[in-house]
Amino acid sequence: MSTDRYSSPLSERYASKEMQYIFSQDMKFRTWRKLWIALAEVEKELGLNITQEQIDELKEHQDDINYDVARAREKEVRHDVMSHVYAYGVQCPKAKGIIHLGATSCYVGDNTDVIIMTEALKLVRRKLVNVIAELSNFAEKYKAQPTLGFTHFQPAQPTTVGKRATLWLQDFVIDLEDLDYVLDNMKLLGSKGTTGTQASFLELFDGDLTKVDKLDPMIAEKMGFKNCMAVSGQTYSRKIDMKVSNVLAGIASTATKMATDIRLLQHLKEVEEPFEKSQIGSSAMAYKRNPMRSERICSLSRYVIVDTLNPAITECSQWFERTLDDSANKRLSIPEGFLATDGILDLCLNVVDGLVVYPKVIEKHMMAELPFMATENIMMDAVKAGGDRQELHERIRELSMEAGKTVKVEGKDNNLLELIAADPAFHLTLEQLQKSMDPSKYIGCSVHQVEKFISEVVAPILEANKDILGEKAEINV
Repeated sequence: MSTDRYSSPLSERYASKEMQYIFSQDMKFRTWRKLWIALAEVEKELGLNITQEQIDELKEHQDDINYDVARAREKEVRHDVMSHVYAYGVQCPKAKGIIHLGATSCYVGDNTDVIIMTEALKLVRRKLVNVIAELSNFAEKYKAQPTLGFTHFQPAQPTTVGKRATLWLQDFVIDLEDLDYVLDNMKLLGSKGTTGTQASFLELFDGDLTKVDKLDPMIAEKMGFKNCMAVSGQTYSRKIDMKVSNVLAGIASTATKMATDIRLLQHLKEVEEPFEKSQIGSSAMAYKRNPMRSERICSLSRYVIVDTLNPAITECSQWFERTLDDSANKRLSIPEGFLATDGILDLCLNVVDGLVVYPKVIEKHMMAELPFMATENIMMDAVKAGGDRQELHERIRELSMEAGKTVKVEGKDNNLLELIAADPAFHLTLEQLQKSMDPSKYIGCSVHQVEKFISEVVAPILEANKDILGEKAEINV
């Protein structure tokens, strides 16, 4: 690591080596050469004067890129594509004349961008599926653990720890559905020429439209894609970048929701993210256990969500068949959006895998509020014992206000049950009231909902993707 110049935190701290390689120069230039080979093969198969010997020579030097020659040439001509065409030609003198035949720079540049984004989406997908698997395990494990629900971050009707986790889980499933749709519809640019008219190829094939029509589908097949874009200017529509970045933002949004909930629960000491044995929470306060990883998820996610503005503004500001104001922005916004999302998913995987639940603290908080939650049931029991529902409703409201004052103003324990037991209108003893204080009576269909959601929605996803499960995440800092 160089210490005398700027180094991206995404590379040094957050993103995996695997994602970094996908957006590396080596990946890009190797893909260029694969595209040049595919183009030459297709042109040969469609009848151009290209020999198998030339193609074999191209394949022989597909991976041993002479970067020194390309860099030196680029200093002279100030054009990255033509520098690499030249460098490839130095290694392949027999094939030199047919490299990049009929193509524009966007043939390698744009097709490579689509290929790289596709590979990056596949890696994001793999990690997303593993986050779903870990969250599913967590939800199943704690499906019956009662906990206070919150609306407006005020205590509300009880739920379970596992049911709450399904809310995070469902959003990640929605993200997977969106990702799969975009991934399944990724298309190459193909070879469209300077303004998208394929004029150069019509010339190469002596006006034979049948051969021109075959060109793009054959290139797509050789590069492992189902289709190329039906029409384009010089570039593929930048709306593709926008769609991809929106998928990343969706994942970031879900991750932020989950991480924020975990941060709030850690404040309550009910749930805690993993904390290493030697980890320091605060330089000043040695006792602190801060939710640093969840905070980092929120921080990186904010970057990814805001980053979606770059492709959106770029897409709508392209003039006619091509302008170059997209290039510098794309070089930053697309890779960094993926690198940050990669880091977010690694953090999610790490946090969920080691999430600690403290049932005793949860129970303590629950029991402090449960008398308020149980008033409807208490009222029904009192009616059965001969009370008047309307009178009892008003009396419970008054006693609840009194108990609330005891808790909030006087700082004492909730005494609502004692107040109800002392009121002759209810005809209920304290012992009878305390029997109704079982939290599991108030969680509704939580357990059933968790089981149903996992079996009907999540399990089929995990079964279909069982070959990519079992991933763990290493966190650098």
